[in-house]
Amino acid sequence: MVNISKANSETRQQWRSEITALPSWLKRPIGNASEISSVQQIIKQRQIHTICEEGRCPNRGECYSNKTATFLLMGATCTRACAFCQVDKGHAPMTLDPEEPEKVAEAVEALGLKYAVLTSVARDDLEDGGASWFVKTMEAIWKRSPETGIEVLTPDFWGGKDSQQKQRDRVATVVKAKPACYNHNVETVPRLQGPVRRGAKYDRSLEVLRIVKEIDPEIPTKSGLMLGHGETEEEVIETLQDLRAINCDRVTIGQYMRPSLEHRPVQKYWTPEEFDRLGAIAQEMGFNHVRSGPLVRSSYHAGEAA
Repeated sequence: MVNISKANSETRQQWRSEITALPSWLKRPIGNASEISSVQQIIKQRQIHTICEEGRCPNRGECYSNKTATFLLMGATCTRACAFCQVDKGHAPMTLDPEEPEKVAEAVEALGLKYAVLTSVARDDLEDGGASWFVKTMEAIWKRSPETGIEVLTPDFWGGKDSQQKQRDRVATVVKAKPACYNHNVETVPRLQGPVRRGAKYDRSLEVLRIVKEIDPEIPTKSGLMLGHGETEEEVIETLQDLRAINCDRVTIGQYMRPSLEHRPVQKYWTPEEFDRLGAIAQEMGFNHVRSGPLVRSSYHAGEAA
């Protein structure tokens, strides 16, 4: 018979050891506690979600103080099961809250946000993958806060019969609403897509960004990479080249940090110097906004390029 108490104790000890072993450059103070608390209160009152909290982003205090936040739309349960992600999955998706767009708009106004990022869990259960929900939320925000810049970070919108055409139609729905930036992350290099991004594919992700530029070349596109899954520098550079080949304008490069022992283990902690080198290479390739560093995340300083 398994001693559950002992097993839990050993797991906690293993997790404490892993956290203690983090390189010094990945340890940083959480930020202004009062700033974080005030944002959390506004979010909790409206029963909405942010990826800042759901994903336990290490930069949330800094972003909140810069009047930027990333809202997680359509619930906190994803229909996919990526091996790196903190967001809940494996359960039935939540029923859409018809008041969510307005609640998010209220939060943006209450927080005085200059720049808001809208992302979502994957909702393969919805007919349009949630594309129209992004638009409804954007419109609700602009009605209350017309000067707020809005960046979208969408799923790949793949799924259902005639998936290729549906992906294009769903991306087009969001593009026509004129976001300040359209972000979709490839997350990792082609070789590691299978074990890291279960349910997603590299070519499908590139296609999202390509479609955006085809429909509206004026909308900046953006993508992001998480290092630490076993990729090589050469593979990272080749991925950056693939992104530039479809005219992707902006890129973020950060370190994968294991959310729990149930998630994919970190294969390597890249050094700040290595991130600096990759950032310089990305700039030389022609990306017009590059953020590369161990604690960089998709929405880190997102409003800067606006």
